[in-house]
Amino acid sequence: MLDSKVSLLLLFLSAVAAAKASPVPRYRDLRFREAPQFYNSPGCPPPLSPSSSAEINCSPSALVHVAMTLDVAYLRGSMAAINSVLQHSSCPQSIHFHFLASKSIPYLNSTIASSFPSLPFLIHPFDPSLVSGLISTSIRSALDRPLNYARSYLPHLLPPCITRVVYLDSDLILVDDIAFLAATPIPPPSSLAAPEYCNANFTAYFTPTFWANPSLSTSFNGRRACYFNTGVMVMDLKKWREEGYTQKIEEWMELQKRMRIYELGSLPPFLLVFAGRIAAVDHRWNQHGLGGDNFRGLCRNLHPGPASLLHWSGKGKPWARIDAGRPCPLDALWSPYDLLQPAFSMDGDS
Repeated sequence: MLDSKVSLLLLFLSAVAAAKASPVPRYRDLRFREAPQFYNSPGCPPPLSPSSSAEINCSPSALVHVAMTLDVAYLRGSMAAINSVLQHSSCPQSIHFHFLASKSIPYLNSTIASSFPSLPFLIHPFDPSLVSGLISTSIRSALDRPLNYARSYLPHLLPPCITRVVYLDSDLILVDDIAFLAATPIPPPSSLAAPEYCNANFTAYFTPTFWANPSLSTSFNGRRACYFNTGVMVMDLKKWREEGYTQKIEEWMELQKRMRIYELGSLPPFLLVFAGRIAAVDHRWNQHGLGGDNFRGLCRNLHPGPASLLHWSGKGKPWARIDAGRPCPLDALWSPYDLLQPAFSMDGDS
């Protein structure tokens, strides 16, 4: 009996040691399967060439330009988002993707190309030093990554021939044709279109220091300033460049370094520049907040009304909750677009 107990103890200790010795899977160890091929419907422009060169940037066959940031930490979400855009588009071969990345570009490039062999895309390098000196700490460290601010530089990273782009976060899926979103009217003087939420407590996005200073709080005078989420935007790049909005965003960030006027990452500078000056988009195009709040990431329900885009903004991401065995009910809507190759697959080597 004693020998049996000793053997069990040794077996347990051996298992523990093996578990400790096993390397924690890195993001680069993740493998993604190839997505289905989607084809243009009759009446679409000619398909774009599946090239990663800058030559197709200005092709007249590009019906929609889509921009996203891309990094290894959120790559699984990005892959699902791309898959959803293509699956629900009438003209998937006429969509040109633009990815902003600051590191691991060869790996990201090969991963996208492997899962989407016919995808017209280009990775635009983003230099973190452009913004790293302007970033102030926020309520969640994930919001402080330089790449989270790259959307502010998008008009200068894309070539001048691109005058309109749909910007999308990585933690969302589309269940409707992105061409409808891309065609949103942006009448002058607006240069941005996004769903507005005027019932949100707008004052909460800025500190008491901001509101107590008349020279700051009067910044919103003369406009009906409402909250909008910067994870889904249609951007008029030509107008943005003409008005120098990137510099205006940087000026607010420089002020934030001197006096604390907000707490929430890259959103408040956008609100300071654009709130009350954007073209409205139907709320169906950003069913946001499905990731819960910025602290606990609890489950949430859909907002009332139709949905064309589901957005897991907040702390809780569907892939993380699924892997942890604690998915929220709505995470099941994200799963069909997940391209992650299982670690142990019966279909091939792994």
